[in-house]
Amino acid sequence: MIEAIINLFSGAGGTVLLVILGLLGFASLWVFGLRRKTSSIELKARVQSWWFIVVSFIFGVMLNTTLAMVFFGLVSYLALKEYFTLIPTRLTDRRIIFYAYLAIIAQYTFAGMAWYGMFIIWIPVYLFLLLPFRQVLIGETQGFLANTSRVQWGLMMFVFGLSHLAYMTTLPATLNNPQVAGKELVLYLVLLTELNDILQYLWGKGLGKHKIIPKVSPNKTVEGFVGAFVCITALAVLFAPLTPLLWYQALFAGMLISGAGFIGDVVISMIKRDIGVKDSGHLLPGHGGILDRVDSLTYTAPLFFHYVYYLYY
Repeated sequence: MIEAIINLFSGAGGTVLLVILGLLGFASLWVFGLRRKTSSIELKARVQSWWFIVVSFIFGVMLNTTLAMVFFGLVSYLALKEYFTLIPTRLTDRRIIFYAYLAIIAQYTFAGMAWYGMFIIWIPVYLFLLLPFRQVLIGETQGFLANTSRVQWGLMMFVFGLSHLAYMTTLPATLNNPQVAGKELVLYLVLLTELNDILQYLWGKGLGKHKIIPKVSPNKTVEGFVGAFVCITALAVLFAPLTPLLWYQALFAGMLISGAGFIGDVVISMIKRDIGVKDSGHLLPGHGGILDRVDSLTYTAPLFFHYVYYLYY
């Protein structure tokens, strides 16, 4: 275990992790030095949650591939469970919801086996066809279309979409950059996706004047989106040593991640607007629920995965 931890902090990925931990340490010293105000209390909660997220990610994803499957499988389960608590469901829907939870085990097993064929069709083909038939066997005709669609949509977003992160950890090194492999790719994607959310907030807070989608997400601004888009595109090239991508491929990856991250964020915001809640839960103090933290990844994970897979695998 000690040797694995030492290896973890070596190479390009280790350097990035040490920088992240250093920045979190600096943020902790600054935030916890603030006077006790409402804003500082919220900031402290956010920083504490970030420590939990980062440490969980390091030990759950970067150390071992099997642990990564369990970690991301748990994230999918928590996200799907949170989603099901938000949407309207009937008593009879519990049966197909049970099948939806079971599908997580199969999906992450296929990811861990790197069985691309089954991984890519298990949910969008087999589960898509099975769940409506299971509803037919139950025999409840009222609300059939709406309720079956809600379950299918949740599976696609929070299991199929997020499971691309797990599959990505199994990808081998390439000739372009034999020093990095799937885990570094996951670090690259998650880092840029989360920074995109943070930078959109900071740019919007500092310069934002023009609302981009006011009815869905009033705090999102054109300035915030453009500022984050430019920064993430540049950072994607800066962090390219974590990937096999050439500089111009990394440039496009940055644009893809920033744009897709914004879409994922506002799509989940649309769900919350439809249901009438501000946060999806209270699992992460200062952040909200698990959906509030993985919303952007539901879009960036599959799109970035297939972009890299097409280029190098």
